[in-house]
Amino acid sequence: MRISFTGTLEGGRVLYNIGKIEAASAWHPENSEPLQPNWREFIMRELIRTAEDIDADAIIEVDYQNDWAVRNDETGVKFKRVVATGIAVKLSCAA
Repeated sequence: MRISFTGTLEGGRVLYNIGKIEAASAWHPENSEPLQPNWREFIMRELIRTAEDIDADAIIEVDYQNDWAVRNDETGVKFKRVVATGIAVKLSCAA
């Protein structure tokens, strides 16, 4: 699986976009980092798994963003998660 944080892939040409995909970290307190020490790798593995499920050759325009905070009514604590998005694509020549 090829990954690009831009809209292009070195040495590859996008034949067509399959669609936008996303994966998220576990929920964690709003003013902290995700509790998983390897959260970036976890999210990226989930993003790749999603792309493979739809027969994509690559993911372009990968971006990490914080999701909206959600308040737990019982404790009053606000939780958020980090969401990675990207566009699954088919390449003209799968490299």
